[in-house]
Amino acid sequence: MELPPANALRAFEATARLMSVSKAGDELSVTHAAVSHHIRHLEEWFGQKLLRKSGRNIALTEAGRALSAVATDCFRQIEAQCRSLRRAGAARSV
Repeated sequence: MELPPANALRAFEATARLMSVSKAGDELSVTHAAVSHHIRHLEEWFGQKLLRKSGRNIALTEAGRALSAVATDCFRQIEAQCRSLRRAGAARSV
């Protein structure tokens, strides 16, 4: 598989969904600077900008919108499967 760094992708997804680097940092329990670093790394990996920043405001580029939609859907599917596996594991341990 040729995938970008998972932490960078997670930081981008949270930022895009919340439209805030700070809120993404809070959700992921990392600093604003760490989220920004991950996003820069991801942009370097893709060779293009995913976000446009204007002061404290951010906007997704066309590439950012496309990646955001797929990333959010994938993370939601992973979350749902993990929840299902945990419930099944808890039921077996009873």
